[in-house]
Amino acid sequence: MSDALDLEALVNRYLSTVAAGKAADVAALYAEDATLEDPVGCGEVHIGRQAIEGFYKNVEGAEVKSELLSFRAGGTEAAFMFALTVAGAMRIEVIEVMAFNSDGEITSMKAYWGPENVTQL
Repeated sequence: MSDALDLEALVNRYLSTVAAGKAADVAALYAEDATLEDPVGCGEVHIGRQAIEGFYKNVEGAEVKSELLSFRAGGTEAAFMFALTVAGAMRIEVIEVMAFNSDGEITSMKAYWGPENVTQL
């Protein structure tokens, strides 16, 4: 998983799965013992696939569109900026940093964003 094309494909799969809106499907992209912090510094760190599924339940069923804006990779980690448009009413621009294991599962995710990155449409 060390070349940028493989990691970019994994990130695109993650973004399309988030947009599809099923928490269990998104959680299945994570390793069993993965960590998730979203947003960094403002909330709890979710540990394990079950806790991560609970986190994604917050957006389950919402009309979400995702757009990858920028991508960088190094080793088994990727940093990327993307936009989420929620119900055509709100756009959030987020920078995420992810690490992946050799099976292509996400082992950690950190999301960097705040109120200044949210635009009402």
